[in-house]
Amino acid sequence: MSLDRLTAALADRYRIEHELGQGGMATVYLAEDIKHRRKVAIKVLKPELAAVLGAERFIQEITTTAALQHPHILPLFDSGSAELPGASHDSRPTTILYYVMPFIDGETLRAKLDRETQLGIDESVRIASDVASALHYAHTHGVIHRDIKPENILLHDGRPMVADFGIALAVSAAAGGRMTETGLSLGTPHYMSPEQATAEKEITARSDVYSLGSVLYEMLTGNPPHTGANAQQIIMKIVTEDAAPVTKLRKSVPTNVAAATAKSIEKLPADRFESAKEFAEALVNPGFTTAALRVAAEQHASVRSQMRSPLVLGLAAALVVAVGLAGFAWRSARGAAPSPVVRFQVALPSMMLIANAAPGKNMAVSPDGQTLAFTFADSTAAVRLSVRRIDEATIRTLAGTNGAQQPAFSPDGEWIAYMVGTTVWKIALAGGSPVLLGDAGLAPVGVTWSS
Repeated sequence: MSLDRLTAALADRYRIEHELGQGGMATVYLAEDIKHRRKVAIKVLKPELAAVLGAERFIQEITTTAALQHPHILPLFDSGSAELPGASHDSRPTTILYYVMPFIDGETLRAKLDRETQLGIDESVRIASDVASALHYAHTHGVIHRDIKPENILLHDGRPMVADFGIALAVSAAAGGRMTETGLSLGTPHYMSPEQATAEKEITARSDVYSLGSVLYEMLTGNPPHTGANAQQIIMKIVTEDAAPVTKLRKSVPTNVAAATAKSIEKLPADRFESAKEFAEALVNPGFTTAALRVAAEQHASVRSQMRSPLVLGLAAALVVAVGLAGFAWRSARGAAPSPVVRFQVALPSMMLIANAAPGKNMAVSPDGQTLAFTFADSTAAVRLSVRRIDEATIRTLAGTNGAQQPAFSPDGEWIAYMVGTTVWKIALAGGSPVLLGDAGLAPVGVTWSS
Protein backbone atom coordinates (compact mmCIF):
# COMPACT_ATOMS: atom_id res chain seq x y z
CA MET A 1 0.00 0.00 0.00
CA SER A 2 1.53 3.29 -1.07
CA LEU A 3 1.92 6.10 1.43
CA ASP A 4 0.41 8.57 -1.03
CA ARG A 5 -2.83 6.60 -1.33
CA LEU A 6 -3.06 6.07 2.43
CA THR A 7 -2.34 9.73 3.10
CA ALA A 8 -5.08 10.74 0.68
CA ALA A 9 -7.56 8.38 2.36
CA LEU A 10 -6.90 9.76 5.85
CA ALA A 11 -5.96 13.33 4.98
CA ASP A 12 -8.84 14.91 6.89
CA ARG A 13 -7.71 13.43 10.22
CA TYR A 14 -4.13 12.11 10.06
CA ARG A 15 -0.90 13.03 8.33
CA ILE A 16 1.02 9.83 7.54
CA GLU A 17 4.78 10.13 8.01
CA HIS A 18 6.26 6.68 7.34
CA GLU A 19 5.81 2.95 7.84
CA LEU A 20 6.96 1.54 11.19
CA GLY A 21 6.65 -2.14 10.43
CA GLN A 22 4.39 -5.06 9.54
CA GLY A 23 2.73 -7.70 11.69
CA GLY A 24 0.60 -10.75 11.04
CA MET A 25 -2.66 -8.83 10.66
CA ALA A 26 -1.70 -5.21 10.02
CA THR A 27 0.84 -2.69 8.81
CA VAL A 28 1.82 0.04 11.29
CA TYR A 29 2.39 3.67 10.32
CA LEU A 30 3.65 6.68 12.26
CA ALA A 31 1.29 9.61 11.82
CA GLU A 32 0.29 12.94 13.28
CA ASP A 33 -3.19 13.42 14.69
CA ILE A 34 -4.03 16.72 13.00
CA LYS A 35 -6.80 17.75 15.41
CA HIS A 36 -4.94 16.97 18.65
CA ARG A 37 -1.41 17.63 17.34
CA ARG A 38 0.07 14.41 18.70
CA LYS A 39 2.05 11.49 17.33
CA VAL A 40 0.04 8.30 16.89
CA ALA A 41 0.53 4.80 15.53
CA ILE A 42 -2.04 3.75 12.93
CA LYS A 43 -2.51 0.04 12.27
CA VAL A 44 -4.09 -0.74 8.90
CA LEU A 45 -5.47 -4.28 8.58
CA LYS A 46 -4.21 -6.40 5.70
CA PRO A 47 -6.49 -5.96 2.64
CA GLU A 48 -7.40 -9.67 2.51
CA LEU A 49 -8.48 -9.52 6.15
CA ALA A 50 -10.45 -6.30 5.72
CA ALA A 51 -12.30 -7.82 2.77
CA VAL A 52 -13.61 -10.65 4.95
CA LEU A 53 -14.47 -8.60 8.03
CA GLY A 54 -16.49 -5.71 6.70
CA ALA A 55 -16.23 -2.24 8.23
CA GLU A 56 -19.43 -2.11 10.28
CA ARG A 57 -18.91 -5.39 12.18
CA PHE A 58 -15.22 -4.74 12.89
CA ILE A 59 -15.83 -1.24 14.25
CA GLN A 60 -18.72 -2.53 16.36
CA GLU A 61 -16.55 -5.27 17.89
CA ILE A 62 -13.46 -3.12 18.49
CA THR A 63 -15.36 -0.45 20.43
CA THR A 64 -15.81 -2.92 23.31
CA THR A 65 -12.09 -2.53 24.06
CA ALA A 66 -11.97 1.26 23.81
CA ALA A 67 -13.10 1.69 27.44
CA LEU A 68 -10.15 -0.24 28.90
CA GLN A 69 -8.00 2.10 31.01
CA HIS A 70 -5.00 0.64 32.82
CA PRO A 71 -1.40 1.83 33.32
CA HIS A 72 -0.08 -1.16 31.37
CA ILE A 73 -2.62 -1.21 28.55
CA LEU A 74 -2.00 0.85 25.43
CA PRO A 75 -5.32 2.67 24.91
CA LEU A 76 -7.33 2.76 21.72
CA PHE A 77 -7.68 6.32 20.40
CA ASP A 78 -9.74 5.77 17.29
CA SER A 79 -10.89 3.21 14.72
CA GLY A 80 -12.69 3.36 11.43
CA SER A 81 -12.75 2.68 7.71
CA ALA A 82 -11.71 4.74 4.71
CA GLU A 83 -11.76 4.53 0.96
CA LEU A 84 -8.27 4.06 -0.47
CA PRO A 85 -8.09 5.73 -3.93
CA GLY A 86 -7.52 3.41 -6.87
CA ALA A 87 -3.97 2.98 -8.16
CA SER A 88 -5.09 4.32 -11.53
CA HIS A 89 -7.99 6.38 -12.88
CA ASP A 90 -9.96 3.31 -13.99
CA SER A 91 -9.41 1.19 -10.87
CA ARG A 92 -11.89 0.95 -8.03
CA PRO A 93 -11.20 2.33 -4.56
CA THR A 94 -10.41 -0.13 -1.77
CA THR A 95 -11.96 0.00 1.68
CA ILE A 96 -9.39 -0.14 4.49
CA LEU A 97 -9.95 -0.78 8.19
CA TYR A 98 -7.70 0.86 10.75
CA TYR A 99 -7.31 1.60 14.44
CA VAL A 100 -5.20 4.23 16.17
CA MET A 101 -3.07 4.00 19.34
CA PRO A 102 -0.60 6.32 21.07
CA PHE A 103 2.88 6.32 19.58
CA ILE A 104 5.29 4.88 22.15
CA ASP A 105 8.86 6.06 21.83
CA GLY A 106 10.50 2.80 22.85
CA GLU A 107 10.88 -0.74 21.65
CA THR A 108 8.92 -3.98 21.73
CA LEU A 109 9.86 -6.80 24.06
CA ARG A 110 10.63 -8.79 20.90
CA ALA A 111 13.30 -6.27 19.88
CA LYS A 112 14.81 -6.40 23.37
CA LEU A 113 14.87 -10.21 23.38
CA ASP A 114 16.38 -10.30 19.89
CA ARG A 115 19.16 -8.07 21.18
CA GLU A 116 19.75 -9.58 24.63
CA THR A 117 18.36 -13.15 24.25
CA GLN A 118 17.75 -13.50 28.00
CA LEU A 119 16.69 -10.87 30.52
CA GLY A 120 17.58 -10.48 34.17
CA ILE A 121 15.41 -12.55 36.50
CA ASP A 122 14.12 -9.55 38.46
CA GLU A 123 13.36 -7.66 35.25
CA SER A 124 11.58 -10.68 33.74
CA VAL A 125 9.41 -11.12 36.83
CA ARG A 126 8.59 -7.40 36.92
CA ILE A 127 7.55 -7.32 33.26
CA ALA A 128 5.47 -10.47 33.62
CA SER A 129 3.81 -9.15 36.78
CA ASP A 130 2.91 -5.83 35.14
CA VAL A 131 1.46 -7.60 32.10
CA ALA A 132 -0.45 -9.95 34.41
CA SER A 133 -1.94 -6.91 36.12
CA ALA A 134 -3.15 -5.61 32.76
CA LEU A 135 -4.56 -9.01 31.85
CA HIS A 136 -6.40 -9.38 35.15
CA TYR A 137 -7.97 -5.94 34.70
CA ALA A 138 -9.12 -6.76 31.18
CA HIS A 139 -10.39 -10.20 32.15
CA THR A 140 -12.54 -8.73 34.92
CA HIS A 141 -14.04 -6.47 32.24
CA GLY A 142 -14.81 -9.42 30.00
CA VAL A 143 -11.98 -8.91 27.49
CA ILE A 144 -9.47 -11.66 26.62
CA HIS A 145 -6.41 -10.64 24.62
CA ARG A 146 -5.88 -13.93 22.72
CA ASP A 147 -2.53 -12.90 21.24
CA ILE A 148 -0.06 -12.14 24.05
CA LYS A 149 3.46 -12.24 22.60
CA PRO A 150 6.68 -10.16 22.82
CA GLU A 151 5.65 -8.22 19.71
CA ASN A 152 2.55 -6.94 21.50
CA ILE A 153 4.39 -5.80 24.64
CA LEU A 154 5.90 -2.32 24.23
CA LEU A 155 8.54 -1.01 26.63
CA HIS A 156 8.37 2.69 27.48
CA ASP A 157 11.14 3.70 29.87
CA GLY A 158 11.27 0.04 30.89
CA ARG A 159 7.54 -0.03 31.69
CA PRO A 160 5.55 -2.61 29.69
CA MET A 161 2.45 -1.57 27.77
CA VAL A 162 0.25 -4.25 26.23
CA ALA A 163 -0.93 -3.38 22.73
CA ASP A 164 -3.75 -4.74 20.53
CA PHE A 165 -6.00 -5.55 23.47
CA GLY A 166 -9.12 -7.23 22.15
CA ILE A 167 -8.08 -6.84 18.51
CA ALA A 168 -7.80 -10.59 18.00
CA LEU A 169 -11.26 -11.03 19.55
CA ALA A 170 -12.70 -8.26 17.39
CA VAL A 171 -11.22 -9.76 14.24
CA SER A 172 -12.39 -13.26 15.14
CA ALA A 173 -15.92 -12.11 15.99
CA ALA A 174 -16.21 -9.91 12.90
CA ALA A 175 -14.95 -12.73 10.67
CA GLY A 176 -17.74 -14.99 11.92
CA GLY A 177 -15.80 -18.20 11.20
CA ARG A 178 -14.43 -17.01 7.84
CA MET A 179 -10.79 -16.54 8.92
CA THR A 180 -9.69 -19.40 6.66
CA GLU A 181 -10.60 -17.26 3.65
CA THR A 182 -7.84 -14.79 4.52
CA GLY A 183 -4.95 -17.23 4.75
CA LEU A 184 -4.11 -15.59 8.10
CA SER A 185 -4.42 -17.04 11.60
CA LEU A 186 -5.06 -15.55 15.01
CA GLY A 187 -2.48 -16.23 17.69
CA THR A 188 1.25 -16.75 17.33
CA PRO A 189 2.28 -20.45 17.39
CA HIS A 190 5.07 -20.14 20.00
CA TYR A 191 2.75 -18.54 22.57
CA MET A 192 -0.53 -20.20 21.62
CA SER A 193 -2.34 -22.15 24.34
CA PRO A 194 -3.20 -25.82 23.67
CA GLU A 195 -6.89 -24.93 23.48
CA GLN A 196 -6.13 -22.33 20.82
CA ALA A 197 -3.92 -24.84 18.99
CA THR A 198 -6.76 -27.37 18.89
CA ALA A 199 -9.27 -24.71 17.81
CA GLU A 200 -11.45 -24.97 20.91
CA LYS A 201 -14.48 -22.69 20.68
CA GLU A 202 -14.32 -21.63 24.34
CA ILE A 203 -11.23 -19.53 25.05
CA THR A 204 -10.97 -18.30 28.65
CA ALA A 205 -8.66 -16.07 30.65
CA ARG A 206 -6.46 -19.10 31.35
CA SER A 207 -5.43 -19.05 27.69
CA ASP A 208 -3.89 -15.60 28.21
CA VAL A 209 -2.17 -16.95 31.35
CA TYR A 210 -0.57 -19.68 29.22
CA SER A 211 0.63 -17.16 26.63
CA LEU A 212 2.11 -14.88 29.31
CA GLY A 213 3.79 -17.88 30.92
CA SER A 214 5.36 -18.70 27.55
CA VAL A 215 6.64 -15.13 27.23
CA LEU A 216 8.14 -15.31 30.74
CA TYR A 217 9.71 -18.66 29.87
CA GLU A 218 11.47 -17.01 26.91
CA MET A 219 12.61 -14.03 28.97
CA LEU A 220 14.21 -16.43 31.46
CA THR A 221 15.66 -19.07 29.10
CA GLY A 222 16.11 -17.34 25.75
CA ASN A 223 13.55 -19.49 23.90
CA PRO A 224 9.80 -20.12 24.08
CA PRO A 225 8.70 -23.40 25.73
CA HIS A 226 8.33 -25.13 22.35
CA THR A 227 10.23 -24.52 19.12
CA GLY A 228 10.16 -26.13 15.69
CA ALA A 229 10.95 -25.73 12.02
CA ASN A 230 7.42 -24.61 11.18
CA ALA A 231 4.12 -23.67 12.78
CA GLN A 232 2.73 -27.20 12.54
CA GLN A 233 5.68 -28.70 14.42
CA ILE A 234 5.40 -26.07 17.14
CA ILE A 235 1.66 -26.64 17.56
CA MET A 236 2.23 -30.40 17.70
CA LYS A 237 4.67 -29.95 20.59
CA ILE A 238 2.36 -27.53 22.41
CA VAL A 239 -0.37 -30.17 22.39
CA THR A 240 1.70 -33.32 23.04
CA GLU A 241 4.97 -32.44 24.79
CA ASP A 242 5.84 -30.96 28.19
CA ALA A 243 8.28 -28.04 28.25
CA ALA A 244 11.61 -28.51 30.01
CA PRO A 245 11.74 -26.92 33.49
CA VAL A 246 13.24 -23.43 33.35
CA THR A 247 15.77 -24.43 36.02
CA LYS A 248 17.16 -27.04 33.65
CA LEU A 249 18.04 -24.24 31.24
CA ARG A 250 18.91 -21.58 33.84
CA LYS A 251 19.79 -22.84 37.31
CA SER A 252 19.75 -19.39 38.92
CA VAL A 253 15.96 -19.01 38.51
CA PRO A 254 14.35 -19.03 42.01
CA THR A 255 12.27 -22.09 42.77
CA ASN A 256 9.01 -20.19 43.17
CA VAL A 257 9.50 -18.42 39.83
CA ALA A 258 10.24 -21.74 38.14
CA ALA A 259 7.23 -23.38 39.78
CA ALA A 260 4.90 -20.50 38.84
CA THR A 261 6.13 -20.56 35.25
CA ALA A 262 5.55 -24.33 35.03
CA LYS A 263 2.02 -24.00 36.41
CA SER A 264 1.17 -21.21 33.99
CA ILE A 265 1.95 -23.38 30.93
CA GLU A 266 0.18 -26.55 32.01
CA LYS A 267 -1.60 -28.27 29.11
CA LEU A 268 -5.02 -28.38 30.80
CA PRO A 269 -6.56 -24.96 31.54
CA ALA A 270 -7.85 -26.29 34.89
CA ASP A 271 -4.26 -27.03 35.97
CA ARG A 272 -3.12 -23.43 35.40
CA PHE A 273 -3.66 -20.42 37.64
CA GLU A 274 -7.31 -19.43 37.80
CA SER A 275 -6.41 -15.81 37.12
CA ALA A 276 -3.51 -13.69 35.94
CA LYS A 277 -3.54 -12.08 39.39
CA GLU A 278 -2.78 -15.45 41.03
CA PHE A 279 0.08 -15.96 38.58
CA ALA A 280 1.60 -12.57 39.50
CA GLU A 281 1.24 -13.30 43.22
CA ALA A 282 2.98 -16.66 42.89
CA LEU A 283 5.94 -15.06 41.10
CA VAL A 284 6.77 -12.98 44.18
CA ASN A 285 5.65 -15.43 46.86
CA PRO A 286 8.40 -17.79 48.14
CA GLY A 287 5.69 -19.74 49.96
CA PHE A 288 4.37 -20.94 46.60
CA THR A 289 7.52 -23.00 46.15
CA THR A 290 6.90 -26.04 48.32
CA ALA A 291 3.66 -27.40 46.90
CA ALA A 292 4.60 -26.74 43.27
CA LEU A 293 8.06 -28.22 43.57
CA ARG A 294 6.74 -31.38 45.19
CA VAL A 295 4.69 -32.10 42.08
CA ALA A 296 7.63 -31.28 39.82
CA ALA A 297 9.93 -33.55 41.84
CA GLU A 298 7.46 -36.44 41.59
CA GLN A 299 7.23 -36.02 37.84
CA HIS A 300 11.00 -35.86 37.51
CA ALA A 301 11.41 -38.99 39.65
CA SER A 302 8.86 -40.91 37.59
CA VAL A 303 10.66 -40.10 34.35
CA ARG A 304 14.03 -41.18 35.77
CA SER A 305 12.62 -44.52 36.91
CA GLN A 306 10.56 -45.29 33.83
CA MET A 307 12.91 -48.06 32.67
CA ARG A 308 12.78 -50.03 35.92
CA SER A 309 9.80 -49.30 38.19
CA PRO A 310 6.16 -49.61 37.05
CA LEU A 311 3.75 -47.22 38.72
CA VAL A 312 0.23 -48.61 39.04
CA LEU A 313 -2.69 -46.26 39.53
CA GLY A 314 -6.15 -47.55 40.49
CA LEU A 315 -8.49 -46.15 37.86
CA ALA A 316 -11.95 -47.08 36.65
CA ALA A 317 -12.35 -50.01 34.27
CA ALA A 318 -9.25 -51.68 35.73
CA LEU A 319 -7.01 -49.41 33.67
CA VAL A 320 -3.33 -49.52 34.58
CA VAL A 321 -1.03 -46.57 33.88
CA ALA A 322 2.53 -47.91 33.63
CA VAL A 323 5.79 -45.98 33.51
CA GLY A 324 7.94 -46.10 30.36
CA LEU A 325 8.36 -49.53 28.82
CA ALA A 326 7.06 -51.44 31.84
CA GLY A 327 3.76 -52.09 30.08
CA PHE A 328 5.50 -53.75 27.18
CA ALA A 329 7.64 -55.88 29.50
CA TRP A 330 4.45 -56.99 31.28
CA ARG A 331 2.88 -58.09 28.02
CA SER A 332 5.87 -60.10 26.87
CA ALA A 333 6.26 -61.72 30.30
CA ARG A 334 2.83 -63.37 30.08
CA GLY A 335 4.26 -66.06 27.84
CA ALA A 336 1.68 -65.68 25.08
CA ALA A 337 2.41 -67.53 21.85
CA PRO A 338 4.02 -65.29 19.22
CA SER A 339 1.59 -63.93 16.63
CA PRO A 340 2.23 -64.21 12.91
CA VAL A 341 3.88 -61.20 11.27
CA VAL A 342 1.38 -59.00 9.46
CA ARG A 343 2.41 -56.15 7.16
CA PHE A 344 0.20 -53.53 5.57
CA GLN A 345 0.54 -49.93 4.44
CA VAL A 346 -1.42 -46.93 5.68
CA ALA A 347 -1.66 -44.12 3.12
CA LEU A 348 -2.08 -40.86 4.99
CA PRO A 349 -4.23 -38.09 3.49
CA SER A 350 -2.50 -34.93 2.34
CA MET A 351 -1.17 -32.76 5.21
CA MET A 352 -1.65 -35.52 7.81
CA LEU A 353 1.28 -36.29 10.11
CA ILE A 354 1.50 -39.12 12.64
CA ALA A 355 2.31 -37.59 16.02
CA ASN A 356 5.42 -39.26 17.47
CA ALA A 357 5.00 -42.68 15.85
CA ALA A 358 7.58 -44.49 18.02
CA PRO A 359 6.20 -47.76 19.54
CA GLY A 360 4.51 -47.11 22.86
CA LYS A 361 4.15 -43.45 22.13
CA ASN A 362 1.27 -42.47 19.85
CA MET A 363 0.63 -45.64 17.87
CA ALA A 364 -0.93 -48.95 18.94
CA VAL A 365 -2.00 -52.22 17.28
CA SER A 366 -5.09 -54.15 18.41
CA PRO A 367 -4.54 -57.57 20.10
CA ASP A 368 -5.77 -59.40 16.98
CA GLY A 369 -3.39 -57.40 14.79
CA GLN A 370 -6.24 -56.17 12.59
CA THR A 371 -6.50 -52.50 13.59
CA LEU A 372 -3.97 -49.70 13.88
CA ALA A 373 -4.68 -46.72 16.17
CA PHE A 374 -2.57 -43.58 16.02
CA THR A 375 -2.70 -39.88 16.79
CA PHE A 376 -2.29 -37.42 13.98
CA ALA A 377 -2.19 -33.74 13.14
CA ASP A 378 -4.18 -32.71 10.10
CA SER A 379 -4.02 -29.52 8.04
CA THR A 380 -5.53 -27.54 10.93
CA ALA A 381 -2.74 -28.86 13.23
CA ALA A 382 -5.34 -30.31 15.61
CA VAL A 383 -4.19 -33.63 17.12
CA ARG A 384 -6.80 -36.40 17.24
CA LEU A 385 -7.06 -40.20 17.51
CA SER A 386 -7.57 -42.19 14.29
CA VAL A 387 -7.97 -45.89 13.43
CA ARG A 388 -7.47 -48.00 10.30
CA ARG A 389 -8.42 -51.65 9.90
CA ILE A 390 -6.26 -53.95 7.79
CA ASP A 391 -9.25 -54.94 5.66
CA GLU A 392 -10.47 -51.37 5.11
CA ALA A 393 -9.04 -48.69 2.84
CA THR A 394 -10.17 -45.67 4.82
CA ILE A 395 -8.87 -43.97 7.97
CA ARG A 396 -11.53 -43.18 10.57
CA THR A 397 -11.17 -40.31 13.02
CA LEU A 398 -12.69 -40.77 16.48
CA ALA A 399 -14.68 -37.66 17.37
CA GLY A 400 -13.99 -35.87 20.65
CA THR A 401 -10.37 -37.02 20.98
CA ASN A 402 -8.62 -33.66 20.59
CA GLY A 403 -5.15 -33.71 22.16
CA ALA A 404 -5.07 -37.52 22.42
CA GLN A 405 -1.78 -39.37 22.96
CA GLN A 406 -0.52 -42.75 24.21
CA PRO A 407 -3.32 -44.95 22.73
CA ALA A 408 -3.68 -48.51 24.06
CA PHE A 409 -6.20 -51.21 23.13
CA SER A 410 -8.21 -53.14 25.71
CA PRO A 411 -7.56 -56.93 25.80
CA ASP A 412 -10.79 -57.58 23.87
CA GLY A 413 -9.88 -54.91 21.30
CA GLU A 414 -13.19 -53.10 21.72
CA TRP A 415 -11.88 -50.00 23.55
CA ILE A 416 -8.94 -47.65 23.20
CA ALA A 417 -7.50 -45.88 26.23
CA TYR A 418 -5.55 -42.66 25.74
CA MET A 419 -4.26 -39.62 27.61
CA VAL A 420 -4.94 -35.91 27.22
CA GLY A 421 -2.43 -34.05 29.34
CA THR A 422 -2.47 -35.94 32.64
CA THR A 423 -6.07 -37.22 32.29
CA VAL A 424 -6.90 -40.77 31.16
CA TRP A 425 -9.80 -41.45 28.80
CA LYS A 426 -11.29 -44.37 26.89
CA ILE A 427 -13.41 -44.52 23.75
CA ALA A 428 -15.09 -47.44 22.02
CA LEU A 429 -13.41 -48.58 18.81
CA ALA A 430 -16.83 -48.38 17.18
CA GLY A 431 -17.04 -44.70 18.14
CA GLY A 432 -19.20 -42.71 20.52
CA SER A 433 -18.42 -40.24 23.30
CA PRO A 434 -15.08 -40.49 25.17
CA VAL A 435 -15.27 -41.52 28.84
CA LEU A 436 -13.07 -39.83 31.46
CA LEU A 437 -11.44 -42.44 33.72
CA GLY A 438 -9.36 -40.22 35.98
CA ASP A 439 -6.35 -37.96 36.38
CA ALA A 440 -2.95 -39.63 36.56
CA GLY A 441 -1.47 -36.51 38.16
CA LEU A 442 1.82 -36.80 36.28
CA ALA A 443 3.26 -36.52 32.79
CA PRO A 444 2.08 -39.38 30.51
CA VAL A 445 4.65 -42.08 29.81
CA GLY A 446 2.46 -45.02 28.83
CA VAL A 447 -1.00 -46.57 29.06
CA THR A 448 -1.95 -50.26 29.10
CA TRP A 449 -4.82 -52.50 30.28
CA SER A 450 -4.98 -55.36 32.76
CA SER A 451 -6.95 -58.48 31.94
